[in-house]
Order: sequence, then structure tokens, then C-alpha cells
Amino acid sequence: MIRPPTGADATARLAEARVVALAEYLRAHLPELTAQLQAELAARVTDLQSDPRLLELLYGSTESNLETLTEVMRYGIPEEDLTAPSAAEEYARRLARHGTSSTALIRAYRLAQEYVLDWAFDWIAAEEPDPAVAHAAGRRFTRVTFRYIDRVSERVVHVYEAERERYLANRGTVRAAMITSLLAGERIKSAAAEAALGYALGQRHLGVVIWGGDRRTSTQELHHCEALLAEVATAAGSRGQPLLGRNDGAGSWGWIPLGHGGELPDLAEIQRRVIAAGTGLRVALGTPSAGADGFRLSHLEALRARSVAMAAGDRARAVTSFTDPGVRAAALLSADLGAARRLVRDALGALGADTEAAARLRGTLLAFVTEKGSYVATAERTHLHKNTVKYRVDRALQERGRPLGEDRLDLELALIACEWLGDAVLAPEAA
Repeated sequence: MIRPPTGADATARLAEARVVALAEYLRAHLPELTAQLQAELAARVTDLQSDPRLLELLYGSTESNLETLTEVMRYGIPEEDLTAPSAAEEYARRLARHGTSSTALIRAYRLAQEYVLDWAFDWIAAEEPDPAVAHAAGRRFTRVTFRYIDRVSERVVHVYEAERERYLANRGTVRAAMITSLLAGERIKSAAAEAALGYALGQRHLGVVIWGGDRRTSTQELHHCEALLAEVATAAGSRGQPLLGRNDGAGSWGWIPLGHGGELPDLAEIQRRVIAAGTGLRVALGTPSAGADGFRLSHLEALRARSVAMAAGDRARAVTSFTDPGVRAAALLSADLGAARRLVRDALGALGADTEAAARLRGTLLAFVTEKGSYVATAERTHLHKNTVKYRVDRALQERGRPLGEDRLDLELALIACEWLGDAVLAPEAA
């Protein structure tokens, strides 16, 4: 092996000594450099600005990392023996619990390295008159810092991820327990409930249930449900963060904050967005209601709307809302499908057949009944000509075999059952 000339050895020894001197200087000016670096990171990493306590911890993490770096330079601690300072690990845990992304944590380390390198190069240039020694010292310091940052950042990210996973699991358990208590009607202080849920109760809530018929892994389903809930919230005009709660085995439960206004969500827009999402998931909605009681009631209504959609099977709409009067009645009918089928058979006769022709006649007759027997209003509602409406109404009553006024309430309920419950109540063949 060829040994480098004596001059190179001397330069290397002088460079090593200069790096040790740099470490001594850094140690002597640790508070000053820590404050400068903390201010730099707080200004450039916006995710670290949201909580004064995080900035406090950032100071401790920065100081401990700089102090450890000086020890590495002074004593030549090998890479395999490097460990993250306890203050740096605690800071990573706090960021995980705070919800700050790990990207912000990694970026802080990179920016800190950039700042310290600039500062060190300026110091070496000012203190070392020999350009060769200054160059060698700069390279040595750069190598040490890169190895330190690589080792320590890997460790703190591991700590962050472990803490984030633990925190989310615990928070999910607490959140699920709080949701269960609220849905049971227990009287809970709003502050405690809101802290557990991360969601404000003193406003109107729209209960949502999301489910699908295809098989997915739980992770995929959760991802799709979260994305779809956000779409529904946007379509509903919400400006807050929706709450995705527990899953009852048949669907995910969610709540959309609607503030304190009195407007109803645009169901047509919600339907459009759900279909456009292309996930194959279906959505059931409750009625917007306020406060802790509204949180519970809107959810229960969403569950009832889902029972209607599930009874309809493949014929269910992408969005079923309990605000539709037909859904409210259909929810009661779906509680006893056997009785609903008998009602359809007795009240509709051949009109209760599971055919496209019968469905057209039923739809027109239901609109006619809803519009209190007005041919003009029914034509506007169904976008048909008045004469077409009259023809279909007459034909529907012929199929029924009885006039409109006979058992009028049973007729309307039977038409609603066919409209919303589909196969669950229709006769496979004309009676």
C-alpha cells in the first residue's frame, strides 16, 4: 500500500485539530447557536409554528443534537455507536401526537444541517489561514455531519412512526368509546366529548353511513370511505373536518359538521359526487340536527336510510337520504318486509309486478298521488306531457283493479314500498 506523502499526513492532522477546535467553539457558544438555529427552523418549517410548546421542545431537541455533534467531533465517536439524544426522540414523539407530518421532521434535520455547515465553513475560513487545511477540515466536518444526520434522523423517524401508530390506536379507542356513549344518549360534558373526538358538538351534524357490496381489505375500505366522506362534506357545503367513526360491520359511520345555518345539503350534488367517485360505495344520510342529541338522531336516521337501501339491493340509489318523505315511510315498511310484501300484493294487484312497464306506471301514479291528483303538477314533476300522465294513471288503476280512492293510504304506502324497497317487495310475476 502506498502511503501518502508527509505533507498530506500533516494536513490531515491539522484538519482534524481544526475540527476539534471548531467543536470546542461550538460547545462554548451552544446557547447562541441553538437560538439562531431554532429561529431559522421555526421560520422555514411552517408545520412547526402552530404550537408554542412545540417550539419550546424544538429548542431542547436542537440543543441536544448540537451538543451530541460536538462530542462526536471531539472524541471521534464511530457511526455505529451513534444514538439520537433523548430530547430529540421526545420531540419526535410530541410531533407524532400533535399530528405534524414526518416530512416536517426530516426537513428540519436537513435544514439544520445546511445551517450548521454554512456556519462551520464561515468559521473555518476565518480561523484557518492554510487553504489546504481549511478544505480538508471542511470535508471532514461535512462527512461527520452527514453521517450523524443520516443515523439520527433514521432513529427519530422510527420513534415518530412508532409513537404515531400507538397514538392513533389509542385515540381510535377513545374516540370509539366516546361515540358509543354519545349514541347511547349518555350525558357527557361537551368539552370532554370534543377533546376525545376532535370534533365540535355545538353545531348541526349530518349523519352519514357509507358501505359497499364488494370485498375490500379493511385498509382499502377505510381509505375509500375517508375520501368519499370528504367528497360528501364538500358537496354538503361543510367548511369543517368531517368525523369518520367506527364501523358496525356493514358500513362506516361518519358525521359532517354543518355549522349553525339552516340550509339543507344539495342532495343532487352529493349524488353526483358519489357517482363520480367511482368507488361503488353507497351513502345513506340522516337529517341535519344540532347538538349532542342531533349527533345521535341524525346518525340513527342515516342507519334507517341505509336499511331502505340495503333492502332495495342492486336497485338502491347511490345516495339515500332520510329527508325524503318516501324514505321515512319506506324505513318503517322495511322493518317487516313480509308485511310490506303483503301490502303491495293487496293494494296494487298486478301493478306490483317486477317489470319495467309496471315500474313506469307505478312511478307516474306515485307522483300523481303526491301531487294531490293534479295532472299538470304531475306532468311538471315527471317531465311528461299531461296526456301521457293521464294515460299512465288510467292504465295503472286498470292494472290495480280498483279506483284511486279505494284504500288510498294503503295504495300510497305500497307505491312508496315499491319505489324504495324494489325486489324486496315486488312480485316476480303479475298477480
